[in-house]
Amino acid sequence: MASSGRTDAAMLFCCLFLAAQLTSLPVCAKPDSLREVTDGNWEEILSGEWMIEFYAPWCPACQQLQPVWKQFADWGEDMGVNIAKVDVTEQPGLSGRFIITSLPTIYHCKDGVFRKYQGARTKEDFLSFVDEQKWKGVEPISSWFGPSSVLMNSMSALFKLSMFIRRCHNYMTEQLGIPVWGSYVIFGLATLFSGLALGLLLVFIADFAFPSRRFSSPDYYQSESINY
Repeated sequence: MASSGRTDAAMLFCCLFLAAQLTSLPVCAKPDSLREVTDGNWEEILSGEWMIEFYAPWCPACQQLQPVWKQFADWGEDMGVNIAKVDVTEQPGLSGRFIITSLPTIYHCKDGVFRKYQGARTKEDFLSFVDEQKWKGVEPISSWFGPSSVLMNSMSALFKLSMFIRRCHNYMTEQLGIPVWGSYVIFGLATLFSGLALGLLLVFIADFAFPSRRFSSPDYYQSESINY
């Protein structure tokens, strides 16, 4: 009996030891199902099916949507849909590329064809919109205004430039102590001189590509000799 008791105690000790070892093993965290789209990787959304939310951290409606959007993203992998978000304060180029005029804005994309989601902002409505393919009843955005069009590329560059100018203005007024009117004067002079430089460059290119032949024509010299 004593031997049997020692055996049971040893088995119990082994079980407790194994349980302790298993609980101490690192647990692999589930990868984040909500993807972040930036100016550097936005072309990934041109293939496959996507639901993309454009938001700003300061927007109250966006803050209310975040928990719902995260729950929706947890279902995305099972449905074969990529769920993503774009912070327009960090990605001004994408804000211009997609013409974001209100927040939050949600787009559905299927193989490069974009549609603007206008439905209710609940997890169930998002799921039915994708699972029941309700997006087929929404008119797609014209290719002229698609994010990869020439027009939207120009809009993206313009938004990036405006954000760069704003950051420069804030740096000069807040960090360097330059008055606001002084910052405006600097930008005005920079615009003036850049316009002059661009004009001179265009004139140089035009003269180089299409040189004037008025003074090198034989007919010109012949007419001059007759006059004299």
